[in-house]
Amino acid sequence: MAARILYVSKGEDSASTRYRALQFFPLLQGAGFEPRHATGSGGVRAFLRMLREARRADVVVLLRKTYAAPLLWLLRKAARRLVFDFDDAIFCNSDGSPSPTRMRRFARTLMRCDHVFAGNSFLAEKARAFNTAVSVVPTCLKPEKYDVAAVKPRDTVDLVWIGSKSTRKYLVDAMPALGLAAQRVPNLRLKIIADFDLPEAPLPTLPVRWHSDTEAAELVSSHIGIAPMRDDDWSRGKCALKVLQYMAASLPVVSSNVGVNADAVAHGETGYLAETDEEWAQAIERLAKDEALRMRMGAAGRVRVNGYALESVFARMQPVLAELADRVSENNRAS
Repeated sequence: MAARILYVSKGEDSASTRYRALQFFPLLQGAGFEPRHATGSGGVRAFLRMLREARRADVVVLLRKTYAAPLLWLLRKAARRLVFDFDDAIFCNSDGSPSPTRMRRFARTLMRCDHVFAGNSFLAEKARAFNTAVSVVPTCLKPEKYDVAAVKPRDTVDLVWIGSKSTRKYLVDAMPALGLAAQRVPNLRLKIIADFDLPEAPLPTLPVRWHSDTEAAELVSSHIGIAPMRDDDWSRGKCALKVLQYMAASLPVVSSNVGVNADAVAHGETGYLAETDEEWAQAIERLAKDEALRMRMGAAGRVRVNGYALESVFARMQPVLAELADRVSENNRAS
């Protein structure tokens, strides 16, 4: 009988659900698991439905969500084996400042789990303070999804940024640097794949509404991917998804020299890591004026991103889930 794995998240539309749960389902099925998803948010009825699903599962994987103590107690009682999976610094505020409340809920959740999947080494270090069974499972993607035909404009050099309103602040922070670059590259344009525009930006913008079916083509049709970040604990908890998407789309990357972005980008090979506005402007200018350099770095990035491919990362998860499920089967046989 296939081991039943239940993923619990705030909803299927969440990026973390898509990248850290749903995209693994075909591989899980191929490995002999029966994966399911349940929404853990939305009120009492939704929580009770999730608990019913949890009781039928061999392993429950809780994505990012931390519950108040009584609800966590109910979930722990329902779940034969409980795994916590997180890809953000959910133990602090989104500005990077400490949050005693979030940290308490984070600690309480991890202490009740059988295993923890952390999206990067920074998150894993934080998790090990409360649970020694921690595996680093980076956010990953399917590089082949970005093998699409797309025409790059010839009259503009398009920087591209992909994100949402929740990460808009990082792009706003980069406006002085982008304005400086635009002074040196007159045909520079900023493509924003998100749910907002920045009409006040110091360079022309091209707002593109994000959609899963079009994001790959929109990235491939751009010239340079940008990933500005702040240097705080919230940023250090990020898992470099933007950078991975840019590299999968064979784009050179200009990124802040922060957190996992600094690990994902090979400075001078797949793009540039920048700290000051001047460094940002120089990197963008260099890439904008040298098509051969863009192509060379983009190709190197495409090779590098294979280390973050879906199958490679699944190979880290699968043994842990299999062992947890086997322990359930052994307990059932013993009883």
